[in-house]
Amino acid sequence: MVPLSENNDGADQENYFTYDSDDNNDDDEGQVRPSHYSNFYSSAPLSSDALSSGDDYDTSNTYLSKRIYHYLYPPNVPREVQLLRKENIAVPACYLLVGLLQGLSGPFTNVYPLDLNASEAQQTTISSLKSLPSTFKLAFGFLSDNVALAGYRRKSYMLLGWAIASLSMIILLTFSDLSVEAIALNNEQTMNGDGSSGRYLLRHLQSSSSEFGEQTTIVGAPPSIPFLSFTLLMFGSGFWFADVMGDSLVAEKAKLEPESSRGHLQSTCYACRFFGLMIAAPLSTVIYSKYGPQSVVMLMAGLPSLILPLIYNLKEKKDVDVASTREQCGEIWNTVCSRAVWQPMGFVYLYNVLQVGNAAWKQFLKTVLNFTSNQLNSLLIAAYVLLWLGIMAYKKFFITWSWRSVYVSTTLLNGIFSALQILLIKGITFGLSPFLFALGDDAFADFIGGIQFLPTTIMMVHLCPAGSEGASYAMFTTMSNSAYSLASAFSTLLLGIWDVSKDAMERGDLTGMINLTALTTLIQVSGVLFVGLLPRTKED
Repeated sequence: MVPLSENNDGADQENYFTYDSDDNNDDDEGQVRPSHYSNFYSSAPLSSDALSSGDDYDTSNTYLSKRIYHYLYPPNVPREVQLLRKENIAVPACYLLVGLLQGLSGPFTNVYPLDLNASEAQQTTISSLKSLPSTFKLAFGFLSDNVALAGYRRKSYMLLGWAIASLSMIILLTFSDLSVEAIALNNEQTMNGDGSSGRYLLRHLQSSSSEFGEQTTIVGAPPSIPFLSFTLLMFGSGFWFADVMGDSLVAEKAKLEPESSRGHLQSTCYACRFFGLMIAAPLSTVIYSKYGPQSVVMLMAGLPSLILPLIYNLKEKKDVDVASTREQCGEIWNTVCSRAVWQPMGFVYLYNVLQVGNAAWKQFLKTVLNFTSNQLNSLLIAAYVLLWLGIMAYKKFFITWSWRSVYVSTTLLNGIFSALQILLIKGITFGLSPFLFALGDDAFADFIGGIQFLPTTIMMVHLCPAGSEGASYAMFTTMSNSAYSLASAFSTLLLGIWDVSKDAMERGDLTGMINLTALTTLIQVSGVLFVGLLPRTKED
């Protein structure tokens, strides 16, 4: 990973959003900007008196060489920003855990509902409910900013969030059978029209002669779609709660970075997150295929417990004075009123709302193209890899581009790849396998998301008012997440326009799929109509 501090990339990002002051708050001419904007509008470094020295090698009594020690704990940044310190390591660990759980849960929610014979609408609903709590990040941030739990505003809530996420998966394991045998039995009953739904279903799955006599295997009922949806909603609530606490801590610590290394903290944390995502996604696929969904859910229940000792050692001031809710709302309102904020964020929201996917696509891949669970999860893994590649591509190649150029070019490319899926539906693949052809819509969209990711987050974190980092940063990210949730809801509504049901696909009637793919592609591409809301050039 290349740190953002090279070539002053972090500082360059801010120029994308510094609109001319004549167009911003015209009625406030001659007034002084609120103090919380100082890190964004000026390059003056923070006073070093309030920070701990980052170079303590001579007093550390370490057995490490000076070179290694300074590599682990860079001396040019204050101790509060050195992420590998015992008192700070919970922050990157939280991001890593977010990535690991995203990677583990992604293939699980991608395939398990299909194994339970969920309809297209149910599949989309399950996915939407899992991500729905992400739209409540603003409420999570306000709670953390205003109400300390056990004297702490961040670490206690982070602990609570991971506890809720773990508990939800324990509940799923306890009150349902996630074994492969339960799936097979459920599918058998579905095919036979058996409406049995008892807590435990007894079947002679294996009979053998032994000293214990004939063996009978007890198979529990798999989770119902509503129960699975509830536990995933609960999981998402704890997951996003803890994620907001991690973001809040990063927003606080990023303000302590010197100008020369601005952005390094965020790039390191997000590198941890996407590394965990790439590692866990294929691991989840292998575990799901070999051992079934039960093993995946057990990992999702157990991993959060590993971060608890790190959260305990996390250094955070206790019982700090907290500004009133009214004062914090006033600071956030001043931030929102800045044209440098609301105009690009307005574009991000409108653009994301228009990213309406084809909700029947997954069913098409499994029913018509006979994609296996491994192939479906491989598409998801490829998307995760391309997401990371998109982030690296922006940093290496697109950082000098204007936002308008980035969005126009990537959106048009995405439209081309999505439109090519009509050829896949018609069986025209130019000699390529259907699997490679299917990578277009699923994976390339994540590559685009990666390109658009880092500059936005770097800008947002330096706009957060002091003391209200949780709510303000969550407000920015909530806009994006809520837009994606709304787009997902729109994609479900579009299923009723044409017949794209499983029965229609099994009959060979793919007219609805072609029409729906063309419509969603046009909607996605229409986002370029709003690029005028973005600054025209870097100087703007």
